[in-house]
Amino acid sequence: MDNFQNLVNSVWDFFREGFHNVNAVEGLIIALVATILLSSWGRLWIIALGATLVHLIADILIPVIAKHAAFALPTNLMDMSYWRYAATLFVGYIIVIAVFFFIKRLFFKGGH
Repeated sequence: MDNFQNLVNSVWDFFREGFHNVNAVEGLIIALVATILLSSWGRLWIIALGATLVHLIADILIPVIAKHAAFALPTNLMDMSYWRYAATLFVGYIIVIAVFFFIKRLFFKGGH
């Protein structure tokens, strides 16, 4: 039973971390644009994947554009921590875009 409890806690922590990573100005703007582009629940996965990619690219380009930093790929690109971060972003975008899309469908009957 303790192993199951630990597994459930790990999964919930993963979801919380993803939601936390998206719940910032950059993530919310990307999620809003993704929600506008989302036309049906079936496309949620691909739209969330696209939002994740945009977020990861923005993480690289924002310092280049705003602070005139040199363009560089993340130093931990080949580490598991980077891919865990990307996976938590994906899960976070699924959650946030689903909530936004539900609200969109609720207030705009056609969803568009």
